[in-house]
Amino acid sequence: MHRQLAIAVCGFVIATAASATEMPMRKAGLWDLKMNFDSRGVPPQSIQQCVDAATDKLMNSNFGGMSKGSCSTHDVKTAGSTITVDSVCKFGEATTTSHAVVTGSFDRAYTVRVTSTRKGGPAIPGMTPGQAVNMTIEAKYLGPCKAGQKPGDMIMANGFKMNVLNMRSAHGTPPRH
Repeated sequence: MHRQLAIAVCGFVIATAASATEMPMRKAGLWDLKMNFDSRGVPPQSIQQCVDAATDKLMNSNFGGMSKGSCSTHDVKTAGSTITVDSVCKFGEATTTSHAVVTGSFDRAYTVRVTSTRKGGPAIPGMTPGQAVNMTIEAKYLGPCKAGQKPGDMIMANGFKMNVLNMRSAHGTPPRH
């Protein structure tokens, strides 16, 4: 159950991040992402991501490119250090309408506040279909990646580890280097 929730949360985070393809690159190293959902039944999640410039660019271009082709609306506005993204995207049988506001620094810490509504598609544990989900992601740069970590690694609070490059391979798209 924890693994399914972790994978669902990772997919949601990647889809949300993909909707903001014009976001600046993050500083290379280890980032701690804390996700808080305002809906009942979804506990806070914590993920550490090891990234480098190539992996961050790859995630933005590949997952973001997938998003652009699937989105009927994709409006990005920048005002000072605030990025606002409004999108309507279709992933399989599900349509997701999102509003995201990103503030902070991609060198030290940033916050993403997302309101998202998903209609159709398979159920996601802890989320009621058609109900707005409010999520806040607080990201903080921790320093260099730890020994044994490689760019693209995502480590959940429960110790479950996956690499976004392997996720691409599992969906039939070979990883790029």
